Amino acid sequence: MIILLYVVFISLGLPDALLGTAWPVMQTEFGVIISYMSILSIIVSLGTITSSLYSDMITKKFGVGKVIAASVLLSAISIFGYSLAESFWMMCIISIPYGLAAGAIDAAVNNFVALHYKSAQMSWLHCFWGVGISISPYIMRFAFINTDNHVTGYKVGYGIVALIQIAIFIIVWLALPAFKKMVVKSDIPEVRENGEQKGSVETFKIRELLKIKGVKLILVAFFCYCGIEMMVGAWASSYFVNAKGISVEVAAKFTSYFFIGITGGRFVSGFIANKLGDRRMIMLGETLMLIGCLMLFFDATTLIGLLVIGIGCAPVYPSIIHSTPDNFGKKYSQAIIGLEMAGAYTGSLIMPAIFGALAGLIGVQIYPIYALVLAILLIVSTVIFHKNVKA
Repeated sequence: MIILLYVVFISLGLPDALLGTAWPVMQTEFGVIISYMSILSIIVSLGTITSSLYSDMITKKFGVGKVIAASVLLSAISIFGYSLAESFWMMCIISIPYGLAAGAIDAAVNNFVALHYKSAQMSWLHCFWGVGISISPYIMRFAFINTDNHVTGYKVGYGIVALIQIAIFIIVWLALPAFKKMVVKSDIPEVRENGEQKGSVETFKIRELLKIKGVKLILVAFFCYCGIEMMVGAWASSYFVNAKGISVEVAAKFTSYFFIGITGGRFVSGFIANKLGDRRMIMLGETLMLIGCLMLFFDATTLIGLLVIGIGCAPVYPSIIHSTPDNFGKKYSQAIIGLEMAGAYTGSLIMPAIFGALAGLIGVQIYPIYALVLAILLIVSTVIFHKNVKA
């Protein structure tokens, strides 16, 4: 079962880098300015936030297996829609179901693994998301090389990924009985044999969840973490080129090292996560992130600092997710993980945009200061949370 979930998370990561890789061609084809890609990203993020907030109700009503299968299918249809879109506004419309699908998959799979598997499997789960996002540019490159023109190329690239998603949907659908068997073994009393909730579905309102001790703090931590991850990755090349005078080629190389650090770090984390435990893994990662942010201030260490931040990021996200049932109870885990996902996507959406506005006013040289402030806020919120909430 865990192998199947790894494949599902590869499918979650696969589409994430397609748009960025294909956008130079798509932007010209649709006759829009390059910044319009941000509009699509915002639509997708809003969709993921929405479905994350409703993931508790949906998963309890239909069961985790059906939610994952339906979401993978919806993602496949949306990606295939991208390959057929003839205008920018069509891309905008298609981005709505794609965002909803991504958020539903993320929340449902994360909660299922948190409930049924150990920290190691959670780390490797998120490592496979990195595998997916690393593979997708190569799929698009293959499509560009083997078609007559780049417009046909990006359509073929999206089509290939859509077919992969369809194959994964079929596998998940065939595996639905296995999901039900695992849910039956759960010690959560509300679950019945068919893997769905018996009787009326017990769901929790957001204001109820926010009253639970520690929930607000963990949302702040998630917001800061994802703000750092997205801002550091998105603006690294601009900082290195414009503030440090590093060549575009070298800047691009080390920006990729940031993502390699996250993916490789999660693979390595899987071997030590069970021994150290979630809380130690979180603090270890956040300490490395802080050190990496400090390294950005010095010319001799600025490039390697990006790699250190990536390695530090590796255990934080999966460890926070995995610790949710222990921190708040299995009864609330799906609902709170949905909130955590919403907080994560909100941070990913807002913090890079705020940095962009500040960089326009002050200059991109504030990059390390901005990252450092977020890292400090992350550590402070985590330390306060650990003191107030006993696992």
